[in-house]
Amino acid sequence: MFACPNCRQRLVRATSPKGVVFVCPNCGGRAVGLAVVRRSAGERIVKSLWLRGMKKTDAGGKRCPVCNRWMREIPVPVDHKDLRLDLCRECQFVWFDAREFEQLPAVAEQPKPLQAIPLEARERLAVAQIQHRAEMPQWEAPEGGGLGGAPPEEPWKWIPAVFGLPVESDIAPVRSIPWLTWGLAAVLALIYLVTFRNLEGVVERLGFVPDQALRLGGATWLTSFFLHGGLLHLLTNGYFLLIFGDNVEDYLGRWRYLALLFFATICGDLAHVLLEPRGDLPSIGASGGISGVIVFYALQFPRAQLAFFVRWFYWLRVPAFVALALWILLQFLGAAVQIEGLSEVSSLAHLGGALAGLVAWIAWRNR
Repeated sequence: MFACPNCRQRLVRATSPKGVVFVCPNCGGRAVGLAVVRRSAGERIVKSLWLRGMKKTDAGGKRCPVCNRWMREIPVPVDHKDLRLDLCRECQFVWFDAREFEQLPAVAEQPKPLQAIPLEARERLAVAQIQHRAEMPQWEAPEGGGLGGAPPEEPWKWIPAVFGLPVESDIAPVRSIPWLTWGLAAVLALIYLVTFRNLEGVVERLGFVPDQALRLGGATWLTSFFLHGGLLHLLTNGYFLLIFGDNVEDYLGRWRYLALLFFATICGDLAHVLLEPRGDLPSIGASGGISGVIVFYALQFPRAQLAFFVRWFYWLRVPAFVALALWILLQFLGAAVQIEGLSEVSSLAHLGGALAGLVAWIAWRNR
């Protein structure tokens, strides 16, 4: 039912003198409701934990064992040091790693029980509500995971959303600065500024043409990645690289991330060579490589929430794996149109890059 956020083992329900807890038999961690924490450590600890959790807006802890959302890592002062606990504000559960629960101070006074409802009945009601929440699909949860919801907290996200682009709604922050992603986006922008005045001539020389796949010693398989046919083409590719690439770079590390981009770019060009009927039609843009990043992101972080601005200030929120399925469907439709010669957008290159992303995820998903 509930899974340990450290080792993904199923938690075992246990009864303590203070109430019900859920314990991992493998690592010794435990999920404890706030009511049990209050009876164990007192009101001061719970109040400190909850107030700090309400002030902390970014998610940076572990996955909640109940709803699988990102918890907030909260430092709680205990015996002149900070005990870093993970709090799920929606489920009101606290995760304690092994031997952390024992570091809580002994309760100074017991809270007065409610007279209207017996303690045992209230505990059963709370556990039933938590179990119901855990059994709900991620996209039906009331807050943050629903199809509809509040707009994102960051005002800048309205800009891409108004143009139909997805924005990240719920994913843990990266642990390191994504220098490679930022640097690559800057290089793409710089090259566009240098080449846009003579773009046609540059594409003729450095674009990837299926009938001339080996010209310049095969260098055009890579040089085409840095060329873009217009400002909108550049902005779209740069945006997807920035919002998805930072998490993938953070997970893989820079060298594996660079290898993923290289592999996806080559696979995208290869799909364009094999299936594009117009052999003289050049292919440019970073879309093939970025498609591999998109697929890796959606498979590695399937429950990351993506928000779309629909209309009348309504926000559609879907998990990343749902958005990926819709995106793949659109690419297959685009590829069919491309093969018929009715489109100059290389959806085939997108699908080739997507396949590379799938292969990379299978190889590196358990890093």
